[in-house]
Amino acid sequence: MSKLSSIVGSSREINELRALIQIVGPSDSTVLILGDSGTGKELVANALHGCSQRAGAPFIPVNCGAIPRELLESELFGHRKGSFTGAISDRKGRFELANGGTLFLDEIGDMSMDLQVKLLRVLQERTIDPVGSTQSMDIDVRVVAATHKNIEQLVQEGGFREDLFYRLNVMPMQIEALQDRREDIPVLFEHFANHYAKAGQPPITMASGSMQLLLQYRWPGNVRELSNLVDRYTALYPGQQVDLRKVPSSMIPSGIRTVTDNNSADALAALMTGFNTVDSHDQPNTQPQAASIDEPSATAADEPVDEVQRVIMLAQGGGSFPEQGMQLKQHLLEIERSLIKQALGRAEGNVSKTARLLNLQRTTLIEKINKYGLSEGP
Repeated sequence: MSKLSSIVGSSREINELRALIQIVGPSDSTVLILGDSGTGKELVANALHGCSQRAGAPFIPVNCGAIPRELLESELFGHRKGSFTGAISDRKGRFELANGGTLFLDEIGDMSMDLQVKLLRVLQERTIDPVGSTQSMDIDVRVVAATHKNIEQLVQEGGFREDLFYRLNVMPMQIEALQDRREDIPVLFEHFANHYAKAGQPPITMASGSMQLLLQYRWPGNVRELSNLVDRYTALYPGQQVDLRKVPSSMIPSGIRTVTDNNSADALAALMTGFNTVDSHDQPNTQPQAASIDEPSATAADEPVDEVQRVIMLAQGGGSFPEQGMQLKQHLLEIERSLIKQALGRAEGNVSKTARLLNLQRTTLIEKINKYGLSEGP
């Protein structure tokens, strides 16, 4: 059962998946695992093998999308000496190597139609024909297949054989994308941090604000992307707490930087707090304080109000929400630009001093200055 522990997570989806593996694993039924790239389909296949009576026999994985089409038949079924140019000796195929165990066919949706026909025959007859051989060979293999593609749509479009689909789809198993089970992110982060920690060093941790960014990120690369990110930060900051505000932007996934921009309301609050609580040494006060923007006086009510100031007032509860609505993201970007411009003016164009005023990394500030087309000044 040790392989089952590799399915990490505490979400309802992962708990149900582990329970299904325990039920399906001991059977010999063919399994079709569906899920986006990076969700851990091979881990699930390995766990199925580990829960079966075949656990002591080989588990052989094959990525059908990574092997050239003209070589895949030989890889799967083997070949005999002289059967084609370069076949200088007999070679066992993956089916024969997996005899008595489990064969994992990853990315089955990439298999060519002619090979699909041959695979269907193997699943029906439980025999293989090595390339160049005149005799069939009996095999005892459990097949677990997987794909990130919409295989039912492939069938409808004629890209995958319907009879093979039904032969593979005896036990379908779906792995949800990481963005649909975000509660697993902290658990997975801790798991990978322990995995990548070097001997004698504690695992890395993530600052609470930075973990919130990870929880909001879309994770297009799923669990594999999170694993790679933890590996990266373990190498950069061994045994330390990682604060994404102090990490070079090139080391942060672009999508997480996008999350930061989309959450510019929170960034705005931090900017306003730091900007309005600067002490005599131009160092931001780290104690949270309410941003202080004066309400317009009775005489000023008749004056035209700057659009940026009006939105800030609205965010603080002053003024009324416009009947026609507003473009929130655009307004927040305009406010951020205005505050950076004001801070640059107070710092007389000194970028390092401006970064301190706004409590930003200097590299982050430079990116924003370029983004908004603001002059760095002298």
